[in-house]
Amino acid sequence: MPNSTHFFDKCHEVARQIPYGRVTSYGAIARYLGATKSARMVGYAMTASHGKDVPAHRVVNRKGLLTGKHHFEGTNLMQQLLESEGIKVEGNQIIDFESLFWDPAKAL
Repeated sequence: MPNSTHFFDKCHEVARQIPYGRVTSYGAIARYLGATKSARMVGYAMTASHGKDVPAHRVVNRKGLLTGKHHFEGTNLMQQLLESEGIKVEGNQIIDFESLFWDPAKAL
């Protein structure tokens, strides 16, 4: 398992590159960092990122579900942050996920 503090920092660096109005997945960040089976660790890194100027709300599961929303203050903060960027969410699912998906492996 990677050193979690160093790994978390790398995850935060990638998340900071996600463009406004776009989203990526925990797995995409893990693959980009060469830790294919560490999607859950990326999730932990996003939880640990609050207060560190990391747009963790832009990181969702591989199907576009807001699985990390319970880690945000308030009941709908993650959804509200996404909607403020023009991303539509219905039933905890990002609408048009494929077209909004940002792949760090292709972009960075």
